[in-house]
Parts: sequence; structure tokens; C-alpha cells
Amino acid sequence: MQYTRRELAKLALSVLPASRLLSLAQAEAAAAQTARPNSKFSGVQIGLNVPYSFGNNLLSGDETLDNCVKLGISAVELRSQPVELFLGVPRNLIAPRSGKGPPTPEEQAAQKTAAEELRKWRLSVAMDKVKEFRKKYEDAGVLIEIVKFDNIYALPDDIVDYSFQLAKTLGARAISCEISPDGTKRIGRFADKHQMMVGYHGHAETTPEHWETAFSQAKFNGANVDIGHFIAGNNVSPVGFIQKHHDRITHLHVKDRKLNKGPNVPFGQGDTPIKEVLQLLKANRWNIEGTIEFEYPIPEGSDRMTEIAKCVKYCQQALA
Repeated sequence: MQYTRRELAKLALSVLPASRLLSLAQAEAAAAQTARPNSKFSGVQIGLNVPYSFGNNLLSGDETLDNCVKLGISAVELRSQPVELFLGVPRNLIAPRSGKGPPTPEEQAAQKTAAEELRKWRLSVAMDKVKEFRKKYEDAGVLIEIVKFDNIYALPDDIVDYSFQLAKTLGARAISCEISPDGTKRIGRFADKHQMMVGYHGHAETTPEHWETAFSQAKFNGANVDIGHFIAGNNVSPVGFIQKHHDRITHLHVKDRKLNKGPNVPFGQGDTPIKEVLQLLKANRWNIEGTIEFEYPIPEGSDRMTEIAKCVKYCQQALA
């Protein structure tokens, strides 16, 4: 039998001696702390790409965590930005460029200066504070499974090393980044050095051969297969690729898209075999997280959190 937090609090009050009774508010707070999120369904970990799915990669770590707990999410693929903001990076050094079109010579000079400032800052980071960030998430019941790094191919070697160290200190089992035919060999050398998987994220233009080339370049080169993009770009189910290369897949991005590079749509309205893929993970007990990546347009009258909650529920029911 399941109890609400208020019911748990009342039960706690009923069994304590009168001299030790807590107030109802205190008991509710204690019960709330024990109500940890759990999005592992039938042995399959369902996660969320954050804070990207919340629509803002510069959302603070605390706001990101609070949203995850509200949604019952117990594992995440976390972008590096909230972590570095918590560590004290100047916001302007990691904010995306706002202008359109190619940068002017002045903007290029400013970007170069900012990149060097960011490099110096990263090399000065104390990993003890990173552990503090990790503890905050783990105490709330949310595991940082994957850490996503943007523009990793442009980073100098010492900062690529920093990226792996940051992810390890956060407790992640892999890092992720976009796939680049020109960059996976280099990043793969760092993956092998740190003995930590890299999940290369593909889009509709990514073919199985792109990942297989990366696999051949380094032992710890892996795949972050976006099953929506896969079916939209390749017009074939991702199930065969997942079965063949499951030992190289760090995590999946779960979304629903239409064939022939069709749009993102609410779960269950597209051509992506979400249920079949999740059932495949369940049947084989592979350590592959199904990471929801929220991208479809928010329907009129709804909001982002409501729609993400629907996605989580869809995955839970698919694994029943």
C-alpha cells in the first residue's frame, strides 16, 4: 500500500510519545526527505537530458535538480554548464554567442581572449567543490550518469583531460558530445587514456557507419544513439544497430520523430519504436540508460514540465 507524504507524517505522529511529538510540518518535511525520486522501471533506467530538456543550458544546478526531483527522475545526462556555474565560472565565458552570421574580426578577438580566460579558470578548479556538487545530487537521489560537453573538439589537450576528470569526479560513467568524423579519433585517445566511455551523439545525418568508424578508432569510443533521429534519418528501426553494438552504446536519447526527416512529435504519435527499444533493454538487462530528450513543440494550454512528465509516464508504461 502506498502512502502520501502527509499520511506518512500523520503515521509518524501517531506512534511517537506525546513528549516527543513533532509538529505536522516537521514530520511532513522528514517524510519528504525520504521520498526519493525513482525512474528505474522494470530494471531499465529512464533518465533526462538536462538542463537542455528544460529549455536553458545555463539553468543553475539547483533549479535543474529541483525540476528532476519534481518529475521523479533519478538519473541524468547533465550538461557541463550548471556544474561550472556552481564552481564559479564567469557566466559570460560559457554563454553562447548571441549574434547571427559569421563573427566579426572584433568578435573573433574577443572569443579568443575569452577562451584563454576560460582555459585558465578550468585549470584552477578544485575538484573538492565538484564533489560537493555531486553530493548535492546524490543526496537528493539523482545520479549523474553522463556528462555532456559542447564544442569538445575545439578544446586544447589539457582541457580535454579536465573534461574527463570533471566527469569522473561527478560520478559519471561516460561523457557525451556530438559526433564529428574529423574528431572522434583524437577524443578517442583521451577516452582510452582515462578508460572512460564517450557516447558520440548522432543526428538524422548520422549513419551506422559513422559510429562504426569511431568504434574502430578507440576501445572507449561509443555511441549515444538518438532513436528519434536514427529513424528519421535512416528510415529504419534502430533495434538492429542496438542489438549489434549494445556493448558500445552508453545511452539512448528517447524521442519520437516521423520518418523521412520528419518532425519531433509527442511520444506515441511518431514512427520511432520507443516501446520496442525499451523492451529490448528490459529483456537483455543492458546497462544502457534511456535518456528522454524533450524537443517536440509544447501544445497550447500545456507547459514543459507537464509534457516531460507525460514522456516519463509513457516510458514507464512501455516497460510495464
